[in-house]
Order: sequence, then C-alpha cells, then structure tokens
Amino acid sequence: MPKFNVQYCPVCDGNSFAPFLICTDFFVSGEKFSIKQCSSCGFKITENIEDEENIGRYYQSEEYISHSNTAKGLINSVYHAVRKYMLGRKRRLIEKATSLKSGQILDVGTGTGFFLNEMKEKGWQVTGTEKSSDARDFAKKEFNLENLPSENLFTLKDKSFDVITLWHVLEHIHLINKNMETFHRLLKEKGKLIIAVPNHDSTDAKHYKEFWAAYDVPRHIWHFAPKQMKRLGEKHGFKLASLHTMPFDSFYVSLLSEKYKKSKLALIKGIYFGKISWLKSLVNPAKCSSVIYIFEKS
Repeated sequence: MPKFNVQYCPVCDGNSFAPFLICTDFFVSGEKFSIKQCSSCGFKITENIEDEENIGRYYQSEEYISHSNTAKGLINSVYHAVRKYMLGRKRRLIEKATSLKSGQILDVGTGTGFFLNEMKEKGWQVTGTEKSSDARDFAKKEFNLENLPSENLFTLKDKSFDVITLWHVLEHIHLINKNMETFHRLLKEKGKLIIAVPNHDSTDAKHYKEFWAAYDVPRHIWHFAPKQMKRLGEKHGFKLASLHTMPFDSFYVSLLSEKYKKSKLALIKGIYFGKISWLKSLVNPAKCSSVIYIFEKS
C-alpha cells in the first residue's frame, strides 16, 4: 500500500530534514508515527502516513467529533457547549474581517455543518466541501445543507467568494499547495482567507511534547507555527492581516493531553495547565494552542 512522504518542504521547498518527535495515535490505532522538521524553516511534517485514498481508516471512530457529532464523554460534552459560543464568535470575526454582514462564503472541510448553518441563518450564501459522506449526510438531514465532496473544490468558479474558511482542516489536507493555489483563485479581489490550525509553538505543545493532543498523528499531516503559516500564505499570494486566539482550545487540548498521559487527577491538571496556556496567550497570541490567521490577497 503506497505511503505519503514529502521530499521537499511545502513551505520553503527545502529538502533537508531532521527528526523531531515520535508520537502515538492515541485516538484510533495506537500506532507510532515520526514527525520530522524542515532544517531551513522549522515546518513539521508527519512521516510515512497513508495516502489520501487510504487514510480514512484513521478517522473511523464514533468519537471523532467533527464527523460524528458525538457528545459521548465529558470532554466531548464540553466541546459541544464551547462550540455553541464559538459559532457566534467566528461569525463576528468574519463580519469584522470582511466588513460584510452577508456575502458568499466557502467553508472547506465543513464537517457536520454547524458553522455553515450559523452563517446561512444570518443571511450568507453558503458553500461547503466535506470528505466524509456521513458528515455530509448529517448536514443535509439536520440543516438542509447540500455540501460538496472535497474534490469538487477544484471545479468551483474563479473569484466566487468573499471569504474562505478552514477551521482545523488545513493540517489534514495532503495536497496543501494545490489547495492554497485554489483558494487564491476562488477568492474575489478583496476576499479573505481565514485559517485556524493548532500551533506547535504554543505553551501547551512545549509542555506536553509527544503527548500533546493536537499533534493528532496521523490525521494531522502538517504542524504549523505562526512563522511558517505566514510564509506559506505569502508563497501563494496572500498577506497575513492579523492573527487571533482560539482560547478554549488551550483547555480542550490540555484535557485530552492529560488523558493521553493517563494522569491522575487528569481533569484538574488539564484545567490548571489549560488556564496557564490561555493566560500566556492573552499576552502573546502567537503562543495560543490554536491560532486563527486572517489572510488577504496581496
């Protein structure tokens, strides 16, 4: 079975790498995966994973919340409560970034459709792409959203959208440069590209190391920090306009990381360290567990 390995860094095109970490897939398989880092720009990449056609088995868990919408367990229950608040926060961020109260929005990797439904209810014209047929079916049944298979992204018309969003999706996409090129093509001249990804330079990532839940190998292929994200955007004709925190991720990721460590008093420890990480991100957003990047066409 073919494996997916990159010989050139997708951010800087460097071809020299060094070992970084060996992480365990705590979520599905229990397998171990190596993460390497680019010797030139520091970008981090999971090695020896399945190609796009075969990686689906690593998502086959009813606890994979973006596809199944499960509320099983305390952490997922907390996720649901936080999501309800964050939907409004994301919408307001988009309205501020675009100076629009309505327009054309494309959400890539839209999952079960909660975010697109929020935008639709507030008057936006919505388009979504999603790889999981189960997630697309849920969005159709629950919200009457006709989300497209992921490959349909490349058939959409040029300059169709005021804003394109990816909420914790870019780290999963095998063909990262092809997708970034397509986003530039699909956006209108004053369009905005909004990307949220985990931040391996965060306080909690440095604390938990190989147990940091947001490495999430092998589902997360790429591991970003602000410097590399800025450079990737510039490579594809985008200017980084601003970055913002996802404050609850510090708690969510810390709770999961303590669970993976099989810590005693995991709930208390997760909340405690999540709070430390969150407080530090108030001073420096680039240290947040997850960062939202707002790009504009340059």
